[in-house]
Amino acid sequence: MTTKNQGDETMTHSKTTTSSYGDRLSNSLKGIAVGAVLFVLGTVLLFWNEGNYIKTYKAIKEAESAAVSMENVTSVDPAYEGKLVHASALATTQDILSDDLFGVNENAIKLSRKVEYYQWHENTSTKTRDKIGGGQETVTTYTYEKQWSAKPISSGAFDEEAEHKNTILATVDDQKQIAETVTFGAYTLPDFIKSSISGEVAAEVQLTDEEIRQWENVLTGKPQTEEKPVDTTTPSATTLDTTTLDTTSFDAVSFDTTSMDVTPVETTPANVPQEKRPEHIHITGNVVYFGTSPTVPQIGDVRITLTKVLPAEISIIAKVNGSTFGQYTAKNGKTFSSFRMGVVSADKMFQGEHSANTMFMWILRIIGIILVVMSLKMMFSILPSLFKVLPFLGNLVGAGVGLFCFLGGMAWSLLVIAVAWLFYRPLIAIVLLLLVAAAIYGLMQATKKQKA
Repeated sequence: MTTKNQGDETMTHSKTTTSSYGDRLSNSLKGIAVGAVLFVLGTVLLFWNEGNYIKTYKAIKEAESAAVSMENVTSVDPAYEGKLVHASALATTQDILSDDLFGVNENAIKLSRKVEYYQWHENTSTKTRDKIGGGQETVTTYTYEKQWSAKPISSGAFDEEAEHKNTILATVDDQKQIAETVTFGAYTLPDFIKSSISGEVAAEVQLTDEEIRQWENVLTGKPQTEEKPVDTTTPSATTLDTTTLDTTSFDAVSFDTTSMDVTPVETTPANVPQEKRPEHIHITGNVVYFGTSPTVPQIGDVRITLTKVLPAEISIIAKVNGSTFGQYTAKNGKTFSSFRMGVVSADKMFQGEHSANTMFMWILRIIGIILVVMSLKMMFSILPSLFKVLPFLGNLVGAGVGLFCFLGGMAWSLLVIAVAWLFYRPLIAIVLLLLVAAAIYGLMQATKKQKA
């Protein structure tokens, strides 16, 4: 069954499959092995996470007591050598970053090229229905939507490829450049700090008329014409010759001229002669669009966005190594450094590091608990499958197994956390053990009710 909405941007169809009682039992047996692996992974993650949190907490506290304030960074002061310092200053550079494909030359800390492709996306959802005798009917719904994607999507694996074939006008690589030398007063910043500097703004595209025509020829598969001289009086103009423009990386075969609106849009450069005005290249500020109309995208269109990061005030906590900075190594072997945009005090930066450590611990803790509970459900899924001969009986057993796995998974997770804390903070571990005892008691009571 296939349906299409009015805007023709979303299409769906469904497929129904059946599996026998034997197939379901076989899948449940396979789930036992997979569940056992997940159980081990979840247990190890929970134990490691608690230890990592404590080690990181101690490293931050040690760094907090060791850090000193560097008020002046206009000169390299030997007195700070090897010390952990907090400083705020302007991060700047004299480097010029260039994107020759799109005529961008900027004095910036970073220059990025982001490429997106307008493609069909396949999403699936399933609904199952038990049948008397132990079989199962599965209805899979495939939904196809036109969306922008960071990578070309192969439609060969789609369930329904014929009506959702993906093509692309051209493939262009993403690109990220970072200035070689970024100064921080008299100091230079290392890579791990440079890469953290943010604040992207538009980097205006300035392609010449000749470069635009060359792009048009690449997209339409026309042979390159003899290159015309470029007005070198324009500082931002860049000559795009055949060595700079790699035509072998473009897929011109996917260009469907029959489905394109060839009406020129307002974003087309006005100084190009009418008969040669590009039909498939549109430039607006820092965006280059490959396609007939940026307002009505078609499958295969490409959108390139250029951004830059300009010099900005930053705050750092790092160890002084000569005229640059490095990571601080705590006594327990954990490394530490901190970075914030703008002028931020040392107290707020350390507070932020503690908050980030706590949040990371809780995220991994929740993931570990979910892994344990899911693994138990997979290992015990054979029980409801055995009773699926009568669907209502299988559902009843499944509900009991689900409750048992949830309570058992929570109890085991708390036990692992308590054992991990025994190595670091025995008093808190005792409290956790009491919680484990309460969970086990609740599990026993629930089991008695299920038996009744």
